[in-house]
Order: sequence, then structure tokens, then C-alpha cells
Amino acid sequence: MAKSTNVRKRKSGKGKYILFGVEVAIIIVMVVVLFKVMNSDALEGPKVLYLDKDQVAVPSQVQEQTEEGGTMHGYMNIALFGVDATKDKQLFGGSRSDCIMIANINMDTGDIKLVSVYRDTYLNAGTDAYGNPDTYAKCNSAYSWGGAEQAVRMLNMSLDMDITNFVAVTYRGLSKVIDGLGGIYVDVDSEELLHINNYQIGVAEVLKTDYIPVKETGYQLLNGIQAAAYCRIRQTKGNDFTRTARQREVIKAMEARAKELDLVTLTKIFNDCIGDVYTTIDSDEILKLLGKITDYRIVDETGFPQMDMLAPAEIGAKGSCVIPTDLEANVVWLHQYLFGDDDYEVTDTVKECSEKIKKDTAPYIDKK
Repeated sequence: MAKSTNVRKRKSGKGKYILFGVEVAIIIVMVVVLFKVMNSDALEGPKVLYLDKDQVAVPSQVQEQTEEGGTMHGYMNIALFGVDATKDKQLFGGSRSDCIMIANINMDTGDIKLVSVYRDTYLNAGTDAYGNPDTYAKCNSAYSWGGAEQAVRMLNMSLDMDITNFVAVTYRGLSKVIDGLGGIYVDVDSEELLHINNYQIGVAEVLKTDYIPVKETGYQLLNGIQAAAYCRIRQTKGNDFTRTARQREVIKAMEARAKELDLVTLTKIFNDCIGDVYTTIDSDEILKLLGKITDYRIVDETGFPQMDMLAPAEIGAKGSCVIPTDLEANVVWLHQYLFGDDDYEVTDTVKECSEKIKKDTAPYIDKK
């Protein structure tokens, strides 16, 4: 039987393609599924790493804010990493986390806010591959140098956060998850249509499969490869800033679809992707979080740094970076956005990082 003419064979010889971590969308499926299937003895469960506040540099001032009466009390913050791993061991380090998000959960209301930390943001990424501590670089380097622990430490130290939980995923399960959901609905505009099929070539190369071209604009059902390609688009207006918005859009679309499915379907999806998940979240924590899964909802999303407090610049050998022109002001804004704290005062560490960033980058920004 001949294949449809709408199906394109993957192209060979195009080199190594990376999905830049958009596979973080798998996490939403996990959130829905884990609560329902955790008691199944047939499931091995995700690869679990346990972190404490000392390991990941939660500042003492921040810890005080998470206690009763503090502005951060009653919230749970989870770091979401999409890792550009092509080998299993790279899930634990040695590859960049090219999708970095913070999921902020209000445990009283069930409201969830998503914040994308732009992967090229110039921050203290920690000890580099040569053993040099306090290395300022693109923040997605932290995962490559020290795995999830170092990446979480980078977020806590730079943003005055209290993150001790993370979920990291590779790209391999993304297409199967979305296809298992029956696809997701996305509004493709004319500018995106110009690029989505070119990006499908790269996705198909990685997954060693064919792809079906997207032929028209508008709100439509995308399959796994199409959705992955949609998340990769960065040649439109807004470049990587817009791409992170697409990644958040896909997460929201997957959340909506997953909540419509039955237990049998969700269990199958979970089993298909569990080997590509690395996390701190064990069954007790998940059950506490998901006791009333239908009460949790994504209510808002944005990116960090804020657009009026950043400056793209070429920083020598470190390449094109996103510069938080005033890290201190950005962190104050973040705490107002996430926790409603209008009077937040940053830690001394953030003040030091802010001054270091200004000193390092001022000559490059002034050239513009």
C-alpha cells in the first residue's frame, strides 16, 4: 500500500539536530498521570534524586520567607528542565538545559504560574567544566557542568528562590506523549507556517521517522512531531523570547488534553515516557501535590528577565547572551509576580551577582 503523498521521508546527512529542551511539556502529562497510577506495582517510577536546601543554596533569608507568616509561605516551586540529551546518561549532566522553567504553585488556591528563564541569560552558572567556581555564563551551562543540582543552585542563588524540587526530561518521549494524547490544539500563524515544516525535518531526523507537513494557518490539531517542531521555531519576530512562549503554550495545551483522557490512556502514556524522566518528586510528594488534581490550573506565564530590564549582547567568546541589565530589579519584580511581595528586598548574594553582571557586560552593551 502506497504512503500518502503528504508524508515526507526524513532527510539524512543533515547532521545532529537538538530539540532544545521543548520536551519539558511531558511534565504536564506526568502531573496528571502520576496521581492516578502511583499505586501500580508494574511501574518502576521516575529516576529520583533527593536535594536539601544546603545542597542547592537556598538563602537563609529566603528560607525565613517560606515559614509561617512569610511572603513565600504556602507556595511550592518546581524547576522544569528540558535537556538536549541524545544519550541516557546525559539526563544527569553533560548536556545543556535549553528549556528552563519555574512552576510556581499556590497550594491554597491551586493556581500555577510558569516562568521561562531564558536559556542565554548571563548569570552565575557555578563551577565550570574546568573546575573554575562562580563562572558567569549562559545559564543553561549549569546543567551541563553539574547536572540538575547545579542548575537548581543557579536558580536559587540568582533569583532568591527556594527550589528543592525539579523534573528533567529528554526529547525522546515528547512525540509519543503528544500522539498518545491524540495531538494538541495550537493556533499556527502565517509566520510560523513558513518555518514549522523545516523544523519538522530536524525532529524527524532525531526520531528517525517521517513527518506530515502542516499546510495551513489557524487553530488546528498537531501531532507529536508537528508540535515539537512548533516549539523549536525561533526565526520569527521575537526569536528565542517568542520560542519560550510557544513552549509554554504547548504545556498548557497538553495540560488541557490530558485532563480529558481516561486512566487507561494516561497510564499507557506514562509508561512510554517514564524512562526519560529524572526528578526529586517521589510518591508522597506527588500525592500531596495532586490530592485534588482538578483544582490545579495554569493561570499565568511569562519570561525572565523582563523585557524592559534586559539587553541582548555579544559577550566575547561566550557568544550571544541575554543580559539582565539590573538583576536586583528583576528579582524584585519576580517576587512581586510570584508571591505578591511588593516590598521584597534581595539578598546580598543577588546584589553581588547584579554588580558583577553589570561590570562584565557594560563594555559590550555600550558598544551597541
